[in-house]
Amino acid sequence: MLKILLVEDDDILSDSILEILIESGEITQVYDGEEALYEAERGIYDVIILDLMLPKMSGEQVLSNLRKKNIYTPVLILTAKDGLEDKVNGFKNGGDDYLTKPFHRQELLMRVQALARRALGMNVKNELVIKELCVELDSHQVYYKDNEIILQGKEFDLLHYLMQNQGRIITKDQLFDRIWGFQSDTTLTVVEVYMSNLRKNLKPFGLDRWIKTLRNVGYLFEPLEESDNE
Repeated sequence: MLKILLVEDDDILSDSILEILIESGEITQVYDGEEALYEAERGIYDVIILDLMLPKMSGEQVLSNLRKKNIYTPVLILTAKDGLEDKVNGFKNGGDDYLTKPFHRQELLMRVQALARRALGMNVKNELVIKELCVELDSHQVYYKDNEIILQGKEFDLLHYLMQNQGRIITKDQLFDRIWGFQSDTTLTVVEVYMSNLRKNLKPFGLDRWIKTLRNVGYLFEPLEESDNE
């Protein structure tokens, strides 16, 4: 399931966009630039929908700050500014796509899904494939070669998020916020419990070695060559 950050200061429009995208994933709504920057810096979102004209900090400033901090979450700029210069500046600041208001609901949906597929390495079948490890997002099934790997709900989510971020260090806090939510009643230790369970389920296929623990830092998903799995 996608995790989308929606930054729009118009309450009515924000709720309308939420209604359009609600079946695509989990939507977090924020209404000003400072809150948008705080949320985006957590690094747990798949796509950001960003209005340019915001209180406290403009969308351009939010985007520029994110890119300077090497946060490259895909950003769909959503704005009433439809001039060529405005669009060029949006892309120069690090935007990935640009949609002007008013817009057709289907176009917004398709653009968000296309951004997510490109950024997360998903194919048109809504699958994430790394080497011979395949995660099917719609059916919540996992396959390695011709073998199905049975994972429980949060274990599936954990593997999916690690695969999305292969080669990047992911902290326990990021995993917790992404999968359980920062408002969850459980504690951070739940990450270690589920990571242990995930590794046990991957071990018969040698895939547990694809997940590296970096002490006091976090985790790194790094696929090994075929010979290294044996």
